[in-house]
Amino acid sequence: MDKNIQIAVVGSGYVGLVAAVCFAEMGHTVICVDNDDRKVAALQGGDTLIHENHLPELLERYRNTKIRFMSDLGEATRECEAIFIAVGTPQSETGDADLSYVEAVACEIARSINGYKVIVEKSTVPVYTNEWVRRAIERNGVDRNLFDVVSNPEFLREGTAVADFLHPDRIVVGADSDKAAALLQEIYAPLTSGEYYKLPNAIEGPCGPTEPPPLLLTSTKSAEIIKHASNAFLALKISFINAVSNLCEATDANVEQVALGMGLDSRIGPKFLRPGIGYGGSCFPKDVAAFRSVAEQMGIDFNLLSEVEKINVQQKKRFLAKVRSALWTLRTKRIGVLGLAFKGETDDIRESPAIDLVEMLLGEGCSVTAFDPAAMKRTQDVLPATSHLKYVNSAYEAAQDSDALLILTDWPEFASLDLDRLNKIMRYPIIIDGRNLYDPHVVAQHGFTYLSIGRPASNPMREAVLAAK
Repeated sequence: MDKNIQIAVVGSGYVGLVAAVCFAEMGHTVICVDNDDRKVAALQGGDTLIHENHLPELLERYRNTKIRFMSDLGEATRECEAIFIAVGTPQSETGDADLSYVEAVACEIARSINGYKVIVEKSTVPVYTNEWVRRAIERNGVDRNLFDVVSNPEFLREGTAVADFLHPDRIVVGADSDKAAALLQEIYAPLTSGEYYKLPNAIEGPCGPTEPPPLLLTSTKSAEIIKHASNAFLALKISFINAVSNLCEATDANVEQVALGMGLDSRIGPKFLRPGIGYGGSCFPKDVAAFRSVAEQMGIDFNLLSEVEKINVQQKKRFLAKVRSALWTLRTKRIGVLGLAFKGETDDIRESPAIDLVEMLLGEGCSVTAFDPAAMKRTQDVLPATSHLKYVNSAYEAAQDSDALLILTDWPEFASLDLDRLNKIMRYPIIIDGRNLYDPHVVAQHGFTYLSIGRPASNPMREAVLAAK
């Protein structure tokens, strides 16, 4: 393998922890720093704290050997050549990214610099953050020659973040100094050289020894914009296909056929053309708002992003209207809910449209029985169980005696339920699918009224008429 670099990662959330274990997997020595002593103790004991594929096995493989966890950022700074900042940048009330955590880390790093260091922005930050980090360090008395600040944005999908990190579409390094760029190139050399993929226990993915990922060198400002622009564009694709789905419903067309026809165009591609109840998570809502805010501050009219946000909000309201159209009135109705995380394969409920819809249903006077394979504990922290909100241990318990079953998260297991069993245990055989996991004809053949996104509603009578033609 290539050179072993001493790396510090500040923050042990979805980005920081994944980055730390993946750097260790690539052969580097890593210190992961967090100011929460309880999280540090849990990670030292082998608890990953988040639901993420491959993370438990890599943590178990490297903890207390290639990767250490501590709360002393000063010690980590003194020991390491590169310090990756992966702390939160939550959305402020004005829509800007709150960079106070980034600033606090930069100032703390400055107090412990004992030689040349490369400070790396790994958090999603707006353009010019690099300059503010540099100023913060200089204001704390550090000589300009003792450090460089680099932007190295992440492009990870929750649920597949480890594989995404080790098999990236591209590695973006925004550096304004050759010395800093060279260190980042060394850090990522196991991937860009293809050497990592020759290892017998390498995490599998699309990259390989003869098809390694490209490393794109840019200015720091370009790298910062690349991250926000990428997330905003993906959010735009989601909102666009959701708007198209509404047109399909109004004209009795099928949005999945439309999306297929669009996606076969190589200029468009099929990814992120799946209609649903809207995007959520820790990135898209925050990053779209922050990108729009930055544009406004620079005098750029980016109202397109305001429309993206508006469509995303409307999509949840349209889904609630779809539930009402199936049940007439909602008060006192018993609703089974499948899915609470903002997407499948993760326990992250931040900005989850599923959580928003549960709150809307409760506000309408419904009783909700909910199940999610991974996100129920986190949900109960923000939406505790009540006489009208119950958490259960399986999809079938959620469906039991329900007036309708709602699919709100695209967990694979929700796409393979026993439809005959569901029909027998539900009060009324009604499924309202916010993720289009089923073929409408198949569901109707099992006796259900089935409503989905951007496709004609189906029911046994409609299917019988179609079959008779």
